[in-house]
Amino acid sequence: MRKKDIVIAGYAETKIDFKTGRSAYDLAGEALSQLIERTGISLEDIDGLSVTTALSEASNPFFAVYMTEALGITPNWLNYGGIGGCSATGGVARAMSAIRDGMCKVAVVMSADAPSTDWRSNYGAYRPEFQDPPGVQGPPATFGLLMSRYVHQYGLNPQALGKIAVTQRAHALHNENAYAKFQKPLTMDDYMQSRVISDPLRVLDSVMFCDGANAFLVTTAEHAKTLGIDKVVYPVAYSEVTNFNGREPLADITQSGFTKIGPEVLKKAGMAPKDVRMFQPYDDFTIAVMMKFEAFGFCERGQGSAFTMDTDLSHTGSLPLNTGGGQISAGQPGLASGGLNLAEAVRQMFGEGGARQVKDPRNALVTGIGVIPYGRNWGVSSAMILEA
Repeated sequence: MRKKDIVIAGYAETKIDFKTGRSAYDLAGEALSQLIERTGISLEDIDGLSVTTALSEASNPFFAVYMTEALGITPNWLNYGGIGGCSATGGVARAMSAIRDGMCKVAVVMSADAPSTDWRSNYGAYRPEFQDPPGVQGPPATFGLLMSRYVHQYGLNPQALGKIAVTQRAHALHNENAYAKFQKPLTMDDYMQSRVISDPLRVLDSVMFCDGANAFLVTTAEHAKTLGIDKVVYPVAYSEVTNFNGREPLADITQSGFTKIGPEVLKKAGMAPKDVRMFQPYDDFTIAVMMKFEAFGFCERGQGSAFTMDTDLSHTGSLPLNTGGGQISAGQPGLASGGLNLAEAVRQMFGEGGARQVKDPRNALVTGIGVIPYGRNWGVSSAMILEA
């Protein structure tokens, strides 16, 4: 059901960098300080907190509790988000429910991670026994398999993936928070000549682990006015699914959870694909972006290459795509990465996009991806629609 009672009343984002030497707590403190400065709230106003699991703190089962101490917050509601890149949008959705249930009044959704400085994750499950020994180590390898299957079923124009990478890099050039190494133009020739790291996946199809943090202020529309906040956006629809087709012995790995929740979230918002003003999808790999064009109904399955080549994805185009550069061209701050795309959507809708500002930013579609299992599509899919 479409509601406009809860708002995102502020956002904050640190600069994304590599091997900063900083902790997730330190980065979170910077993001919170920025959020307080932008919104004018005080620490005492915050009575709810959602914390995203961090790769750099994954061995700490009390990370969320320690985060309250580090930030100087005493919340009545605490959420620990363990769904990876879905944790930011999922945290906003959970905060909305908590506020509606009276568990808190002003919630901060915090994501901070420093995996390029300190990696402390152990995925466990079947990975050490079945996945790592034969060399299937990490998301690039599993996405290479996914891309191979997609090519087998539908065919793939590599220049379509190149266009996604080149477009997002052009946007990142106007993003002062993007990783400095990516602050240079990218051409199609650069993309096509980049090395293949997991056939057919190229290095420029991939993200780079970095450090960073982002934060969002969630409250009621009425209370935002009481706090003197006049810039808000409304999360009007949210959908999420975990372990899509997980019980299928031979699941089609090119069919993701977005196949289910894509049409669902648009229906909740009373929208069709043509109504989406900008698309800020989770982009750990370019093929994931293209597959989401299909899953949300921008084009038919298997037609992602043609749609990508035929559509103006620039910030001045018909479907602006990851206008901050996305994770691929701004850097992926570990499991805080889901907030990167959400922050850019809010920034654009606040009219703070600068040289990359989208005209008429009346709505935005933001997605998240969490967990990359073997022999399946990604583990968690989330989608949120924001309205001005």
